[in-house]
Amino acid sequence: MRMKRSLDALVKARLRDWPQHPPGLMPRPNHQDTWLRGRPTYDQNSCHPFLKLPGSDRLRTLPDGLWLNFGGTPDEPFVDIFAVEACLTLANLLDKRSRFAPSTHSLLAVCPIPWLLAPVMASEPTPRWRATGLLRLEPVLPFVLPVRDIRVLFALTDKNYSGFMKHQLPHAHEYYAPMETLMAWESEKNPALQALLARATASANFLGPPVVA
Repeated sequence: MRMKRSLDALVKARLRDWPQHPPGLMPRPNHQDTWLRGRPTYDQNSCHPFLKLPGSDRLRTLPDGLWLNFGGTPDEPFVDIFAVEACLTLANLLDKRSRFAPSTHSLLAVCPIPWLLAPVMASEPTPRWRATGLLRLEPVLPFVLPVRDIRVLFALTDKNYSGFMKHQLPHAHEYYAPMETLMAWESEKNPALQALLARATASANFLGPPVVA
């Protein structure tokens, strides 16, 4: 248990150094890309966004890392999410995979008021609610959005990573990397990791952008 807490802390500490968009997922020209890092953030003691099913106020999903790409309009908002889950054991991996498995249920992203009111970064005073581009006024209630697209990076120990590659296949929304890769110094600059995460978007399934008539 102590080892698990230690590894979780190391992973979260490194993810805190990652930028406001997942490494490799750069904003696309002529597209609305409003990425914000939801978990973990520089303001460690504040509230953070979380995921839940409609009607549930208990069974929340709190990924080790969570990035939200806000889209749509103020009248029809949605969010695409990129999550990172560090899994020390295979049992932990199976549990976390089930939370992001394709389902007929809707998944909601909840952005608490303190998180929305806080600055984007310590060096950027713009409040997060303005940065979403979807809220016309300062919020007085949590901002709850339907999740349109999910991509998840699972970080595994070397042993479990090798075993998973030999005996399992990832789902289309899943990506895998050794935990040590994430915990490495300046992991966000790792070219191989950036190349992997550059594919963690629905747009990677298309040949190119639509032709404008």
